[in-house]
Amino acid sequence: MIDGDITDDAWDVVEWSSDFTEKDPDEGTPPTYQTKFKIMYDKKFLYVAIRAYDAEPDKIESRLSRRDGFAGDRVNIIIDSYHDKRTAFVFTTTAAGVKGEELTSQNGQNWDDSWNPVWYTDAKVDDEGWTAEMKIPFTQLRFGKAKEQIWGLNVNRTLFRKQERSLWQRIPNNQAGFISEAGELHGLIDLNPQKQFEVQPFTVTQYDKYPAETGNPFRDGSDFTANAGLDAKIGITNDLTLDLTVNPDFGQVEADPGAIALDGFQIFFREQRPFFVENSNIFDFRIGNGRDNLFYSRRIGRNPHNSPSLNPGEYANVPQNTTILSAAKFSGKTRNGLSVGVLESLTANEYATVRQVNGEERREIVEPMSNFFVARVQQDFNERNSFIGGIFTATNRFLHGNFNALHKAAYSSGIDYQHNWKNREYYIEGNMIFSHVMGSKEAIEKTQRSITRLFQRPGASHVEVDPNRTSLTGTGGRFEFGRAGGQKLRYNTGVIWRSPELELNDVGFLRNTDQVLQFVNVDYLWLVPNETFRNMSVNFEESSEYDFGGNLNRLRFELASNVNWINNERTRVGIGANFSRFNNFFLRGGPRWRSANSRYIFVSFNSDNGKKFSYNTRYTNAHSDEDVFARNRFNIGFNYQPFDAFNVSLNMELEKTKDRSQYVRTRTFSSDNRYVLGTMKNDELSTTLRFTYSINPNMSIQFYGQPFISRGRFSDFKYVNIAAARRFSDRVNFYSPNQISLQNGEYLIDEDIDGNVDYSFGNPDFNFVQLQTNLVARWEYIPGSELFLVWARGSVGNANAGDGLIDSITDQVFNAPANDTFLIKLTYRFVR
Repeated sequence: MIDGDITDDAWDVVEWSSDFTEKDPDEGTPPTYQTKFKIMYDKKFLYVAIRAYDAEPDKIESRLSRRDGFAGDRVNIIIDSYHDKRTAFVFTTTAAGVKGEELTSQNGQNWDDSWNPVWYTDAKVDDEGWTAEMKIPFTQLRFGKAKEQIWGLNVNRTLFRKQERSLWQRIPNNQAGFISEAGELHGLIDLNPQKQFEVQPFTVTQYDKYPAETGNPFRDGSDFTANAGLDAKIGITNDLTLDLTVNPDFGQVEADPGAIALDGFQIFFREQRPFFVENSNIFDFRIGNGRDNLFYSRRIGRNPHNSPSLNPGEYANVPQNTTILSAAKFSGKTRNGLSVGVLESLTANEYATVRQVNGEERREIVEPMSNFFVARVQQDFNERNSFIGGIFTATNRFLHGNFNALHKAAYSSGIDYQHNWKNREYYIEGNMIFSHVMGSKEAIEKTQRSITRLFQRPGASHVEVDPNRTSLTGTGGRFEFGRAGGQKLRYNTGVIWRSPELELNDVGFLRNTDQVLQFVNVDYLWLVPNETFRNMSVNFEESSEYDFGGNLNRLRFELASNVNWINNERTRVGIGANFSRFNNFFLRGGPRWRSANSRYIFVSFNSDNGKKFSYNTRYTNAHSDEDVFARNRFNIGFNYQPFDAFNVSLNMELEKTKDRSQYVRTRTFSSDNRYVLGTMKNDELSTTLRFTYSINPNMSIQFYGQPFISRGRFSDFKYVNIAAARRFSDRVNFYSPNQISLQNGEYLIDEDIDGNVDYSFGNPDFNFVQLQTNLVARWEYIPGSELFLVWARGSVGNANAGDGLIDSITDQVFNAPANDTFLIKLTYRFVR
């Protein structure tokens, strides 16, 4: 029985291993308290016993949390069963017996806590400190056949109240890498690899209640749905696993955070659907800075591209998401260092139901059937100091209906590589990608004119719109060289490029193109603590940005310092500046726009998060020449653990922006375009409240709430005169009172003052208010099987732009009609 009691006679057959060394804050010294462990095995399981000594057991932080909470005192068992020195399975037990698991890759640079294997653990606090037991099925690990297994192994202990980490296998701070520097586990003789076989059926019932819409038969005030499906994991070999799902439940319990895109670009939202979250690091292929990636799983099952055509008096029931008929993943890593990942998914033709005036219904297709395919491989070599890999993605749509604006097919591919030398102190790495999209002339012209490319912009001689093209091919990539190890000095430099024709947004994520970015980062480190700080660093960054026409679009410099004080409080301060700033996309297809040179400062402070109450603050100020732009951002948050079973956190952010050059609209006057700008005062307030009450390690109640408001008020309208002029007063012409008037929510422009309206645009003022709340009760009634009870409440509205922020939020929370969702989900995992 796994109960955390290590006094059982069964543990007496092996010796203890100990001699831990402190990692943080004073690397290389003896820890405050020692730790020891034992490892045993049989045909099906690996067993671990842990003794964590503590002379003050009443001060041990036995914090309860949800699975993967990683709160309080804890021990991590890090197992590199591939022995590739780059990846590992991490099993965590806290002093309260809460389990956590992670897959770590990229030699410890990427930690993925979405992995949820079936295993067993418990812990107990006693007079000597605390103890724990683990029972790990070999089906949850990956290893090849061998007479004797040799695995990488390390054990990490966190003494939470002192924020101290200690390791069984010492890793000096000047050593690059983490998994590669682990110790070794020997003596696993005649171990037969265990193929994983798991089947998990689920059922979901959902009741939605919302304000009824008069006359709309599809919005009568409530809906009820029920669903059932099946997920399965099948071990093809011990190294390779096939994940299948039938009629999947791709709902997400927590809603996306509120956001407003004032620059016109798409917003990245993280994946929260379990099938795509688990092992997502296998398919990760970022091409540079930011979020750009060849695979963005939220494209699969997205909201429909089209809307039905409605006549007066008609109503439509439009699906919020595309139905995913099936999905499968094949992934793993062989003993020879070959990583493989394949994902295949098919989405259905999606239809909207239209209720006509005569009461009859018709169906209109709003999303075509689509197939998504992703394949990823990576091979280690040179004694695991190097790798080379590749990726291929394909999107194929069956375009039956009015979908001329969509790509019929989209393909992307890439290679990536890394080489380390001198004991991994130095490295080179990079990637190169290619994309190819095909479709009708209308679809490809739309792609050329999209905000990501804007080939129609005047003055850009290196791009132009070709209305006869039916395909588009682009490239991108990154090359980087750096020093990752060393006691004092570390650095990296490189280049990133995205060609104007690059397109990834069918199954990937790409924000903008036509960019060549050069960068240099230099860090100087103080890693040995003294009487003032635990560690400190100073960082310098320089970058320059060009387009493919050879135009310099930005020079940026930043200097920052991080200090972890001896009392474990943290401070970060920095200054930066931007020069020679130009923007090819600012005028939404207009000429290259000169932005004012700007400077910024930031400062943040974090208290000791090992205390029951901790807090953080941050302030950022940015301002430009000629007072064109100014922004102040304030952040404050706290985390409070009044007792072991309860945790509450609150984070607030207030951002106040004044921009005299905010883009508003493009209009035509005579034969010229008028790019209309305005002075925008934008205030955003976001508050995120979370609390978790844990009844035991397997049962918890969690609340999440976020009101969000973004209010923008416009004045002092003007239009672009000379977009690249050095002074702002030369870049724009202001409308005089005789040229502009506001009538019935529309600004009327009489530019030549002849008494006739030359053009107009709508009042751009806005006040977007959103409320999202979730209350989730979770019970893992047996390992791997769970029951969820969920209540979600949310509302979205547009308040009066003249109202205050607090008044608008208060009205949305307490007075606005809301949508309520009640959901019950039950899963049961069969494990062989």
